[in-house]
Amino acid sequence: MAKDSKTKSKKKKNRNFNSESGFQIYRDGEEISIQKRLPILPLKDMVIFPFMVYPLLIGRQMSVNALQEAMVIDRQIFLCTQKDPNIEEPQTTDLNRIGVVARILQLMKLPNGAIKILVEGLVRARARRITEKDGFYRTEVKIIDFDPIKSTLENEALLRNLITQFHEYVRLNRRLPEEILSTLSNIDDSQRLADTISAHIIHRPDVKQKILEATDLRYQLLELSTLLSSEIEILKLEQKIDGSVKDNLSKSQREFYLQQQLKVIKEELGESEDSIEDIELEKKLKKAKLTKEARKKVESELNKLKKMHPFSAEAAVVRNYLDWIANIPWKTRTEDRSDIKEVRKILDGDHYGLEKAKQRIFEHLAVIRLAKKVKGPILCFVGPPGVGKTSLGRSIASALDRKFVRMSLGGVRDEAEIRGHRRTYIGSIPGRIIQSLRNAASSNPVFLLDEIDKLSRDFHGDPAAALLEVLDPEQNHTFVDHFVEVEFDLSDILFITTANTLSGIPPALIDRMEIIRLPGYLEFEKINIAKDYLIPKLLGEHGLDKIKVDFSRYALQHIIRNYTRESGVRELERKLKAVFRKIAEEVVLKPRSKQFKVDKKKVEDFLGVPDYLEPEQYKDPRVGVAIGLAWTQFGGEVLPVEVAIMKGKPKLQLTGKLGKVMQESAHAALSYVRENAQKFNIDPEFFSDLEIHVHIPEGAVDKDGPSAGITVATAIISALTHKPVKTQVAMTGEITLRGDVLQIGGLNEKILAAKRSRITNVIIPEKNRKDLKEMPRELKKNMNFIPVKDYSEVFEHAFNNTVK
Repeated sequence: MAKDSKTKSKKKKNRNFNSESGFQIYRDGEEISIQKRLPILPLKDMVIFPFMVYPLLIGRQMSVNALQEAMVIDRQIFLCTQKDPNIEEPQTTDLNRIGVVARILQLMKLPNGAIKILVEGLVRARARRITEKDGFYRTEVKIIDFDPIKSTLENEALLRNLITQFHEYVRLNRRLPEEILSTLSNIDDSQRLADTISAHIIHRPDVKQKILEATDLRYQLLELSTLLSSEIEILKLEQKIDGSVKDNLSKSQREFYLQQQLKVIKEELGESEDSIEDIELEKKLKKAKLTKEARKKVESELNKLKKMHPFSAEAAVVRNYLDWIANIPWKTRTEDRSDIKEVRKILDGDHYGLEKAKQRIFEHLAVIRLAKKVKGPILCFVGPPGVGKTSLGRSIASALDRKFVRMSLGGVRDEAEIRGHRRTYIGSIPGRIIQSLRNAASSNPVFLLDEIDKLSRDFHGDPAAALLEVLDPEQNHTFVDHFVEVEFDLSDILFITTANTLSGIPPALIDRMEIIRLPGYLEFEKINIAKDYLIPKLLGEHGLDKIKVDFSRYALQHIIRNYTRESGVRELERKLKAVFRKIAEEVVLKPRSKQFKVDKKKVEDFLGVPDYLEPEQYKDPRVGVAIGLAWTQFGGEVLPVEVAIMKGKPKLQLTGKLGKVMQESAHAALSYVRENAQKFNIDPEFFSDLEIHVHIPEGAVDKDGPSAGITVATAIISALTHKPVKTQVAMTGEITLRGDVLQIGGLNEKILAAKRSRITNVIIPEKNRKDLKEMPRELKKNMNFIPVKDYSEVFEHAFNNTVK
């Protein structure tokens, strides 16, 4: 404090004062005029103090605009800290009102467009009346100037204590250079001393802002003293913790050295002492039925383990590896059920229909009985959702008396999910193939790879490529997981994959699998499934075992036709559950009710208004309209094709949300009609001044495929000749430019759709005649199929006309 009193006169000269044009301050013998209105530069996570020089990086447009203004008005700017550093575009309420007037010493533009500046804090100031103009804030500033503290013994003690505390703080904090202390010793002004210490304390912006906002110099010194006391205690604790960690490390290294010495001494004496855990693991490995290669690998890893420190990280990795090896079912297998009749009984008891898939399993069992040893087949069940692909895999495992493993591939995009991670990675484990076999405890389970068409790929690798080895009977007997690093025989496994479509599966993977298509269930099949499988199951699930519930055939038909639109039976099961819940409610409210008959009216009472309307019956012939048949993932649909002819520029307009293939098919149909116009009594030049509009109703529903080709051609001919197409005739088939009618798919579903619309005559491609042999008898009943080779036959049957 003596130093303060000696320089009292000097301080008076450094005091700030106001003038009409602004404020005047003296700093180190220099007179500086402070402008009354200054642009504001908001700071995100930094508090600037007077007397200090700081580098700043400017990137926000608001800040750049403020900087440009500051360069004009004597390079002065008002710096204040944001209350929330995460706000990119702060409002006036987001800014602290107390900050620092600073001057810009240097400005440099960087290649990335940002600006780097060097600023010097001049004096504390308060922002008053903040306004926004030209994309930045500006304010009137009021200088905050503290009076010097009184020369008393108490204040002298406070200053000395603060300097001592800061020396201790710098000594303990490694992030601060000791050169700061030499700078501090040259400062004889108490205000400058306090601000220098405040600037160099490493703390949160809100804490430093509180110091900046001190009401007088003595209050600032007291706040600094309290803060430094707290920080010194924290730094001492950090040093203590750091020292303890180092001591523990030294201790563990010493223990390891002594353990190694003890081990050598015991080896010399012929003694051996391993941990109980390692002894148990070794016993387990000796009992395990390992292959020769696996046994050799295990012995090598055990020798490594014995040479390691028992508590080292490497030892834990080796133990984990050996534990996996011990638990993999290398030669553990189950015996297949050999009675084919029993297998058939189990499969028929679980699933209705699906004869192709069941027959393939029977053939596999017959070969096993004769050949004793056979490689497991790779089957792929392809069909729409809800037809029973996954549940059929589970039933096959039950019928064969094998363990069942299911692995969902939907969304899997990492090759390591299949092959595992190498042991060099922390926390590495085998792939899901080996994991599943370990959980099943069998080397020949039924392994279901569900949703194989939903695999994805990214920078981690392509899991579909990794499956090429797994699903190849010529390679999977030497499958190597990256974690296990030993060949494992997968050839005994019965792999079954499921997919909704083949389009999402790579061709190389399709080539390795035996494709078995599971078509959607037909209406009569759904009725039988509901009666024989779903209703008995749901009675037990809803506690209605002792209640007699009788569904009429028409009630089930009504639910299937008017409340569901699907190829499978999932939605049907949900609707039946809703019916049973209503019945359960009535049973609880009326305990005497022991019998329920569910008819069409009851169904509507329970389920409400039907979700879908009855299919339209096409009785009245119309010009320019032909009835086609389409396959969808929900089953078959009747697809009327409408054609309108208008005067105008030659143009074919297609509407109804048609896919690219269907659009191309329509163009092919029009080209065929134009080339053969005279055969159908049509002016060959008809397209020179006509616009043809082809529309397929239900425009919100996607439609695609080539099978509407002959239907579009028929509708165009009908519109051009003004002749209606015969009633009760539907058609399906792809047309070529030469008029050939090509084969189509989904014939069963299309015929069912025709039956539902009371259409009895269906024109089909000649090449689909073979499909009629395998078509269910119930589907063919009362139906007249008209196989055709080329379009001239279609024309004859659709119009009762012969081609010229």
